[in-house]
Amino acid sequence: MRFILGLILTVMLSVSVNAQMNKIEFEEYTLDNGLHVILHQDQSTPIVAVSVMYHVGSKNEKPDRTGFAHFFEHLLFEGSENIGRGEYDTYVESAGGTLNANTTYDRTFYFEILPSNQLELGLWLESERMLHAKVEQVGIETQREVVKEERRLRVENQPYGTVVQESMKRMFKEHPYQWPVIGYMEHLNAAEEADYKNFYNDFYVPNNAILSIAGDIDIDQAKMWIEKYFGGIPRGEGEVYRPNIVEQPLGAEVRDTVYDNIQLPAVIQTYRIPAQGTEDFYAVSMLSTLLSQGASSRLNKALVDEQQKALFVGNFPFELEDPGVALSFAICNMGKDPSEVEAAIDAEIERVKNEPIPDEEFQKLRNQIENDFVSSNSRVAGIAESLANYKMYYGDTNLINSEIDKYLAVTKEQIMEAAKKYYTKDNRVVLYYLPKPVDQP
Repeated sequence: MRFILGLILTVMLSVSVNAQMNKIEFEEYTLDNGLHVILHQDQSTPIVAVSVMYHVGSKNEKPDRTGFAHFFEHLLFEGSENIGRGEYDTYVESAGGTLNANTTYDRTFYFEILPSNQLELGLWLESERMLHAKVEQVGIETQREVVKEERRLRVENQPYGTVVQESMKRMFKEHPYQWPVIGYMEHLNAAEEADYKNFYNDFYVPNNAILSIAGDIDIDQAKMWIEKYFGGIPRGEGEVYRPNIVEQPLGAEVRDTVYDNIQLPAVIQTYRIPAQGTEDFYAVSMLSTLLSQGASSRLNKALVDEQQKALFVGNFPFELEDPGVALSFAICNMGKDPSEVEAAIDAEIERVKNEPIPDEEFQKLRNQIENDFVSSNSRVAGIAESLANYKMYYGDTNLINSEIDKYLAVTKEQIMEAAKKYYTKDNRVVLYYLPKPVDQP
């Protein structure tokens, strides 16, 4: 009976997900200055997402000036020649909207979600950010302290807060993925106004950006306003810097111990994986979902429920433009040695390598992938971001409709092969996070 109920649920979920996967229509074009524009009309609710994605992340930074891309995520809310300091928020909130931004290793993303009758406001705000931003000492000093405090709270004084930083700097010796997106404190302290002005002039140009709008819009009116606010912004001079560094294979397992202000030890395993969008990446991504998504995932079921060796366990791939990493993370249960936990993680990975995935589990995995794909595009803000991502990274905006097919084409055998190829000891960094000794500051 349990099997029959599970089968019925699987079929119902699959039908429900497929019913929601309606094609996302869009129109795209490029202005004379190089700004790429993507428009998606959705009149189901009277809201609109206005977003600009700049193809600049922490990997575009200089080794002695890390953290700039993230710093600009803060600095460019300081105001412009026509917007007073702190007034970005006021404009948007007074119109009944919200705004935010985020930065990764590869890009920086700004967006406003507004009532649809405020589309012009959003376009004006983003054009001001692109052309007239205030990159001056008073704003720099204000945001320097804000970012330094953010680093203290999220990295330095956060339990396990340095996991990604410590893993990446051991995994990469040449590629700029080696430094954290938020940057290092000494670089934040050393940077001068001229450094920031140069960064703005180099990367915040229309030919390095995508304007993506999704929601309740009139396409013709939107095009008129886009030309009005963005058409006259001059194209950036010269080539935009893109690192072309190819990191050499790790060659051998790297092991280290990090002492942190924590009560329970943790085990972190980081594996080198291919870049997003490659055939092997889809198999590695599905492997990660198999291992750790949901209470019934393999790592959670084995380490947390059955063996009770860990309080929490997870595995997630970094979707990066260049070859990146997948990171496994387990917090040890009270009294459990990290070596026990590591051995348990390794055992589950070996199972994937050597034992075929049961049909029922594989179907559940495919349903999870479909559900995640639909959920990521269930809101206009998600659609605007996805459209920009696909154009920026792959040059194919329509992947918003077709990338799911690449996931669903992955076979059980390909997942096994991906585990054998990438989850090897000579391709990983293993860190034990241990509580600091009581006499250590």
